[in-house]
Amino acid sequence: MSSRRPHFLVFTYPLQGHIAPALRLARRLLAVAPDVLVTFSTTIAAHSRMFPAAKSTDDVECGAEEEDGRLEFHPFSDGTKGGYAGGGSGSGSGSGDVAEFNAYMASFHAAGARSAGEIVDALAARGRPVSRVVYTLMLPWAADVARERGVASALYWIQPVLVLAIYHHYFHGYAGVIAEQYRRGDPSLLVELPGLPPLAVRDLPTFLTESTDPGDYFHTVFLTFRDLFDTLDRETSNSTATILVNSCQELEVGALAAIAPHDVLLLPIGPVLPTGDEETSMFKEEDAARYMEWLHSKPPNSVVYVSFGSLATMAREQVEELLLGLEESGRPYLLVVRKDNRAMLAEEAETTELGERAKNGVVVEWCDQAHVLSHPAVGCFVTHCGWNSVAESVASGVPMVGVPKVSEQSTNARLVERAWRVGVRAQADGGGVLRAAELRRCVEDVMGDGTAAAVVRRMAAEWKRVVAEAMGKGGSSYCNLMAFVDGARSSA
Repeated sequence: MSSRRPHFLVFTYPLQGHIAPALRLARRLLAVAPDVLVTFSTTIAAHSRMFPAAKSTDDVECGAEEEDGRLEFHPFSDGTKGGYAGGGSGSGSGSGDVAEFNAYMASFHAAGARSAGEIVDALAARGRPVSRVVYTLMLPWAADVARERGVASALYWIQPVLVLAIYHHYFHGYAGVIAEQYRRGDPSLLVELPGLPPLAVRDLPTFLTESTDPGDYFHTVFLTFRDLFDTLDRETSNSTATILVNSCQELEVGALAAIAPHDVLLLPIGPVLPTGDEETSMFKEEDAARYMEWLHSKPPNSVVYVSFGSLATMAREQVEELLLGLEESGRPYLLVVRKDNRAMLAEEAETTELGERAKNGVVVEWCDQAHVLSHPAVGCFVTHCGWNSVAESVASGVPMVGVPKVSEQSTNARLVERAWRVGVRAQADGGGVLRAAELRRCVEDVMGDGTAAAVVRRMAAEWKRVVAEAMGKGGSSYCNLMAFVDGARSSA
């Protein structure tokens, strides 16, 4: 074994939903292994939002460090001055300019690969050589950058194993099966994939249905996933590809079995949660003392927490329905409406400040979600079902009302409702709006006095215990992560 310290270089896409799990993994590696070094890298524009105190571009490009130098931040270039600010990528609605987004993604892939290679070389030159490159979903080129320099790599899959299995089957012989069922136009039609339970078309990731059309805003994302699985196939042709998954094996026994026969070392190492009280984020958090003090004043399991994540924006009609449904539920609530979403609402019409209309709740622009979900007053999470949110909710034992929109969110909602029985899936109307009456019904289904609600709460408590054991010392996720670290030590 070499005397060098194992050094992980973590690359991620510049969205909060990718940065959060990647940075949590970075800090988790530091926490479980005192000899480990980590370098974290996202685009310059995202890095500057994470560290707004940087006074110049030179300061940003020089990076930052934490943990006595064990964790360093070195951004890579995506070939642009300020990143991508188009409507579709930012809103999650896919309503922006397709050509503009395609151009950004082309620049991101080409410039990103060049810049990432320069970072690996620079780290080696200053005596901090990389032992493993770890990369998230949208960076298939990171594996090529590592291979060209004789460095091993691992994909960090920041979605559940079930989604990984669906993508794997799609790109290995089942694209036509899925396409045919989708073309028939009935979202309830079932798709049979090896080793998996029958899945309705509406339960599949939208990038494998809607986004296969070259005219779809997210078609470039579909192509990137295709390239990602091509990359994994190249890796397995030479050796065994390594995939870290932000889930635990107890949550996804069946999906793991569906992937097991293939030449992949699959290591569930999650759900990886924050290691401290605060996280580095691209969003400015509202005064935490205000909403936490409000939560402290509420009875256990009484508060409805509502947040649709870092991407999706809500039209005025949806905000109105949410406020109406929450007020009529008679339960206290904490509603997140991001600053950029509020700005859009203000452009549509003059309205009273949202907070003033919340008679029985609090409206905030952003919050420390993991901290909120762990508060004993929170009894329900109305969520878009992004995987970070679902994982945090399961780990906190909080029942969910799922309101999925894009990507793998519908698949996650299926896991929540049918596999783990820790929540229900709300039905939006024909225009995609969650109506007040449906919101009230779903909240009652998980917080009410009925037998079904009691089952949801009992299952939520049980899965919280299972996840805590998996992440604890000696648990399945802990042992898988330590095995990954030990592998890096042996080649450091």
